[in-house]
Amino acid sequence: MNFDFSDDQKFLGNEARKFLDAECTTQHVREILNDDDKTHHAGVWQKIIEMGWLGTAIPEEFGGLGLGALELCVLAEEMGRALAPVPFSSTVYFFAEGLMQGASEAQRAQYLPKIVSGDLVGAYAASEGPGHPNPAKLTVQFDGSRLNGIKVPVTDGDIATHALVLAKEGNGASLVLVDLSDAGVTRKNVSTLEPTRSHAEIVFDNVPGERIGAAGDGADLHDAIQDRAAILLAFEQLGGATRCLEMATEYAKERHAFGRPIGGNQAIKHKLADIYVKNEVARSNCYYGAWALSTNAAELPEAAAASRVAASEAFWFASKENIQTHGGMGFTWEVDCHLFYRRAKLLAVQAGAPKVWKEKLVRALELKNVA
Repeated sequence: MNFDFSDDQKFLGNEARKFLDAECTTQHVREILNDDDKTHHAGVWQKIIEMGWLGTAIPEEFGGLGLGALELCVLAEEMGRALAPVPFSSTVYFFAEGLMQGASEAQRAQYLPKIVSGDLVGAYAASEGPGHPNPAKLTVQFDGSRLNGIKVPVTDGDIATHALVLAKEGNGASLVLVDLSDAGVTRKNVSTLEPTRSHAEIVFDNVPGERIGAAGDGADLHDAIQDRAAILLAFEQLGGATRCLEMATEYAKERHAFGRPIGGNQAIKHKLADIYVKNEVARSNCYYGAWALSTNAAELPEAAAASRVAASEAFWFASKENIQTHGGMGFTWEVDCHLFYRRAKLLAVQAGAPKVWKEKLVRALELKNVA
């Protein structure tokens, strides 16, 4: 049985890599780091919109390409490899997926075409501070028409036009769609280790909102969105880890010490081999996740947790060992190693830290064994 991507999907990935190598270099990433007023790279974002990537998995009836989850996984890996400083994950993995999972036909018809055209930038607001969001302990309130409370941190919340907000409604939780241009919305930037993926605190003061799904469906929708987004984020992490291995290998071949490449030293060989092994473990789990995502398999929660745990570990380890392979140069601002380390640390906690996903994986396996 072949678990690899098809030739057409590989072609899409190769073309995406060529595009990003030309249009989204680490210099574009550094432009955001070097300018406190920039939250994302508008030029790169516009070109991605023009490429039609925002509509990759959105059905054709809503203006999308209608390709599917596997093609989106392919693009996610390339976006992660390029460290793209754009609100792609917030808009596509979370906001668009949320609409496709829970929105009515009328809501999908209203908002999905705007995502495809780039007129809508989405954010997903679940967190209310340190710790993993717990629908049972939400403080943001929704009364059926108005939203009140504070969400922080919200990835790309400072540049988003709309947000899906997980809020308390009655004795349960609901998912609420909000237009962030409303006068009752107040936003301020939140500083993080990784400024190229911006975050914000959003205050809702009697802001109009429309429910996605039925009242009380928020917790189930949140879990479904998290599982699907986790697999796509894992592919981003896999792309970043793969690039770290390439960087470390290239440097080990070029850097000479005592008259020979440092790659000839056993210690360096072991570092590179360890990165490769963790990357391949992550790739296997990501492919498992891609299969579950594309088929909406019953194993989706288990596959999401497995891919997330393996990819988080692989990217963090690869980014760390990439710095070590570069030696003293690896710690400097001029070398790109720190760009990948920053992104690895940030992605590891987006949509839940590895500890959360390890617990989910254990629960999924326990339920599987009971069944």
